[in-house]
Amino acid sequence: MKKVRWGVIGAGGIADRRTLPGMMQAENAELVAVMEIDAGFSEQLRAKYGAKRAYTTAQQLVEDPEIDAVYIASPVFAHAQQAMAAADAGKHILIEKPLAMTSSEGERILARCAEQGVLISAGLMMRFGAGVQAMRAAVSAGKVGSVVSGYAQFTCWYPDIPNCWRQNKRQGGGGALMDMGVHCIDLMQYITGSRVREVAAFNDTLTFHYEVEDTSVLLLRLENGAVCTVQSNFNIPDNAAKWRLEFFGTQGRLLGDQVIGQVDGGAVDAMFLGHVGGYDAQQSGDKARGELLPITPVNTYTAEIESFSNSILTGAPLAAPASDAVQVQRIIEAAYRASREKRTILL
Repeated sequence: MKKVRWGVIGAGGIADRRTLPGMMQAENAELVAVMEIDAGFSEQLRAKYGAKRAYTTAQQLVEDPEIDAVYIASPVFAHAQQAMAAADAGKHILIEKPLAMTSSEGERILARCAEQGVLISAGLMMRFGAGVQAMRAAVSAGKVGSVVSGYAQFTCWYPDIPNCWRQNKRQGGGGALMDMGVHCIDLMQYITGSRVREVAAFNDTLTFHYEVEDTSVLLLRLENGAVCTVQSNFNIPDNAAKWRLEFFGTQGRLLGDQVIGQVDGGAVDAMFLGHVGGYDAQQSGDKARGELLPITPVNTYTAEIESFSNSILTGAPLAAPASDAVQVQRIIEAAYRASREKRTILL
């Protein structure tokens, strides 16, 4: 089988924890080189994953003629420069979210990639989760009728850490919403097939001392009229967290318990009612049991790498085009503005 030859920029962090192990299992991908600014760490990662070369600058890596595609997992403030360099070198790009510090900067990256004729996909790996795929299929098939309500909650415990770029607005662009809520917004649109048209929000730092928000709640109105809530937090203990993704429609529901996150799993409690009768004045509260949809968890990082590699090799449509990430970032920017100005924002 033909394989895409990969280089990884920012090979520590999420790349080391999740994406590189996933890449090792991808049948159509081969790791050629890694890059970290510390030479010793870069060499350590090269040896760990059996790469051919270790670099200390992104420019060195993108100039490697043996590399077909790069995965960019560096801090957000470095994304634009590194993505532009990769595009100019003719490398296809898989880039972590958010794509850039602003949606305007993200648009410039997209334009450069189009000019250079390279593909660019975003690290929205939760799209590949088995539960997410089952929910999307059910909504697409009309099994819950018209979606009227959605809810997502994704959190972690992220206390004050010295010199942490994610807790610095100038380096990360935002906090819990930018880092975690981005996935929830994307999945709301991805599963329903309807984009956000109106945003209201509360964003605040309630618990810690950094300048980005540790608490975020969004109210989103979709093009189809559905109203969805997204909660993202940096101040809920991991052991107390309950990650949820839920949709209610005119003919049923989908309750995703732990179907989002870095490790695929969880369960989807579904209820498909078909025709619904008239008003029930009793409102007894006796709820019929739902059914658990059959799902088989996958490594979403492996699926992400294989999908993008397949698009490079065969021309198949991108499963997570970077333009979708830029559109979600516009929603996030509207949410920050809505919170500051205490009003709803139309997109």
